Amino acid sequence: MSFHSLLRKAKNGLQDMFPSDEKHSHTHDGHECHEEDSHAEHSANRYSSFAPESSGHAKWYVDGASYFWAVSVALEEARESIYILDWWLSPELYLRRPPARNQRYRLDAMLKAAAERGVKIYVIVYKEVPQALTLNSIHTKHALEALHPNIKVFRHPDHHVSGNDVVTGLQDLHTGLVNFNLQTFNLAKASGDVIKNLYGTADGAVLYWAHHEKLCLIDGSVAFMGGLDMCFGRWDTSSHPIADAHPGNVDDIVFPGQDYNNARIYDFEDVDKWENNKLDRTKSSRMGWSDISISLSGPILNSLAIHFCQRWNFIFDKKYATRDIGKYQRLEAPASHHSTAQHLTDGGDEYFGGLQGRFSRQMHHYLGGDEAEETPARSSRQIDGAHIQLTRSACPWSLGIQTEHSIANAYIDAITNAKYHVYIENQFFITATSDKQRPVTNKIGRAIVDRIVRAHQNGEDFHIVIMMPAVPAFAGDLKSEGALGTRAIMEFQYFSINRGGHSIFETLRNSGIEDPHRYITFYNLRSYDRINTSAIMARAEQESGVRYEDARRGYEDRYEAGDDSGRDGYGRGDYRDDHDRGGDQYGRYQEAARHLADETADSVAACYMVNGPDLASVPWTGTPEAELDAFVSEQLYIHSKVLIADDQLVICGSANLNDRSQLGNHDSEIAVIIQDPTPIASTMAGRPHTASAFASSLRRHLYRKHLGLLRHQPPDAAGRDWTPVSHDAAAGNDYDWGSAADRLVEDPLGADLGELWRGTARRNTELFRRAFHAVPDDTVRSWEDYDRFFSRHFVMPGEEAAKAAEGYQQGRVDYGHVVRDEFPGGVRELKEWLGGVRGTLVEMPLQFLIDVDDLAEDGLALNSLTDELYT
Repeated sequence: MSFHSLLRKAKNGLQDMFPSDEKHSHTHDGHECHEEDSHAEHSANRYSSFAPESSGHAKWYVDGASYFWAVSVALEEARESIYILDWWLSPELYLRRPPARNQRYRLDAMLKAAAERGVKIYVIVYKEVPQALTLNSIHTKHALEALHPNIKVFRHPDHHVSGNDVVTGLQDLHTGLVNFNLQTFNLAKASGDVIKNLYGTADGAVLYWAHHEKLCLIDGSVAFMGGLDMCFGRWDTSSHPIADAHPGNVDDIVFPGQDYNNARIYDFEDVDKWENNKLDRTKSSRMGWSDISISLSGPILNSLAIHFCQRWNFIFDKKYATRDIGKYQRLEAPASHHSTAQHLTDGGDEYFGGLQGRFSRQMHHYLGGDEAEETPARSSRQIDGAHIQLTRSACPWSLGIQTEHSIANAYIDAITNAKYHVYIENQFFITATSDKQRPVTNKIGRAIVDRIVRAHQNGEDFHIVIMMPAVPAFAGDLKSEGALGTRAIMEFQYFSINRGGHSIFETLRNSGIEDPHRYITFYNLRSYDRINTSAIMARAEQESGVRYEDARRGYEDRYEAGDDSGRDGYGRGDYRDDHDRGGDQYGRYQEAARHLADETADSVAACYMVNGPDLASVPWTGTPEAELDAFVSEQLYIHSKVLIADDQLVICGSANLNDRSQLGNHDSEIAVIIQDPTPIASTMAGRPHTASAFASSLRRHLYRKHLGLLRHQPPDAAGRDWTPVSHDAAAGNDYDWGSAADRLVEDPLGADLGELWRGTARRNTELFRRAFHAVPDDTVRSWEDYDRFFSRHFVMPGEEAAKAAEGYQQGRVDYGHVVRDEFPGGVRELKEWLGGVRGTLVEMPLQFLIDVDDLAEDGLALNSLTDELYT
């Protein structure tokens, strides 16, 4: 079938091109699943989950620095077993930073040390199609299994590819092309047959889908899960610095090698080799990574262990029962789930009908005034923990079971039953309000519409806030041919939100709600920084005869493969020793740099956080023109998968808000629903409200981060919030209840916070618009606007040398840098302007390219056949 035939079929809503062995599309009738026979096995459990309601303790981590540090603590303490599920796992990932002081905390080193202690380590990673994704799971498997016999790695699924058909089809696109990848092959333009053959089949199903779960379960005593894979590009602090040049000391690098990534410029490539990172950190910024994960302890771990063992044994039975005999074995799962009823009736106490009942009783008790004098800061967490349930997306291809979409059921239930407020952070937002939006079939959008309409009819104070990336995938120039797939995803998202005829906004207006923004709003995140290319860099280069980037590569060349010098620590040697032992460029540069005083800050990310320095006062060594050119900006990529309802309930896991994650018969996912009964006296819409400690502290922390109401976070600022929940389960997160900043964000429906939130987003949007002309932008409604606002100002990465030179002669600047013409007063004017940025919150440009009839053009194939690959 030709691509254009496929496009027509997809747009007509035909389902025959969608790989599924089931006609049941899930949540397709209204927004509830009425085909109970499809889920009879678990219909007795809430949300039709395989796992019953349970309990445990939970701790949240916002962004990778604290999360990966906590994982490193638990790995160091492992004594029996480590279970890991990941979409992508990078053995060379540093769990603590900076790497120069934390070599022992590289993931492969930690797993090797654990294996040598006798710990049994089992890892399952997604087996990608290498022509479509650059994860290199075979490197992950070989690198880890070579460390020690106690480490076993499974990759799944096996793609039975029809190679001749793939090559023949690709040659139609690129004559003579045989060895291809996303850098040379436009997947969005391939025919349906080529894509089918590329992804292959198993058990009669075309395997377009991925294992997308993220889980690390250690000794059956603590688990880590959420949005963060243990891979390159995910580690970040809550300040999100996007510059990482350190001319005064190369050892201060925070993001080594491939970890310094901006996929809007260059995507990951040859991830087993540091030297293939094309991104020059003296010219381009990285892309910040905003994410949320949790750690868990208690009875809920039984459900997680059962799920992992099911995954492991399913793959073993399919691949290894008659292959590599003796190398791998099946795992013995816990005998049964440890349910809430089992846990709470130990010793004969029924706890008023289970933890859910106890949650309601304690909230009522608190509201009744019996504990009115207790301040939130003195509220203690309940000794039995929170009410927690595991849900998942799984089906025959991913787990050998009937399709389960309990995550979608939980999302719909949480939205439907929310009384006041729903906060969602998610990497994607692709959903439907009706069957007229096919090929999208998940009905979370319908649940949103119905809840808002009910609030409007009843005169209720109710609002939904949705945070998502400005660009859901990674193309820098959205007009380029390589961005067809990205535009397809964007079109589906805009059709979900405010255009296309059946979106949430249009459906609400048709229901009599003139201003949907009263009830639902969308936001993005963006950050800026200044690359330290000060005069010190030029002086050190001149004295050493080594370019900074060559010194940086030398640093990574010596240590990314592990320090073989026998010294304790990463790069801790005398520079003369380094020089004498090979005259390496890293050592020569360091020898020159250590004699130079560099007062220039290596990052200015602290300037938009609370109590940060005034941008105008941050020193710079060099010319004003060079400083202006050193400022950069990029979207802060939201990768979180979290829903918070009424500051009482949290859904956190790996599932995106799209068909891939929610339908159950596409990507495999896990998520937990957490209801913490620890009461917190709060307000909602100006009225007294009893929130829960876990949900409320997480939502408030996120608001404060986005608004710049948190202090700057250095990469090694470890504290109690950087430890596993198992270290102090009853204490939970170390949140500063009642502080001035906390009071500002206490009431998500309060007028003052609403003004602060909307005003900050609007002001930041205006500041970034003038300085960096970033797209998407609301002023860009057509491709003509796009050229005027964006294209004519920038030289894009990868442009031919002659075209780039011509662009520079015309006054263009590198992508992501300041548009000089906007600041006739030079860098002083720029710093006064950017000094107004607070936090990273910006408005989502819902009018972007709204006058373009077909934003996706012929890029639909990337979504209708393979959907978004970068999830």
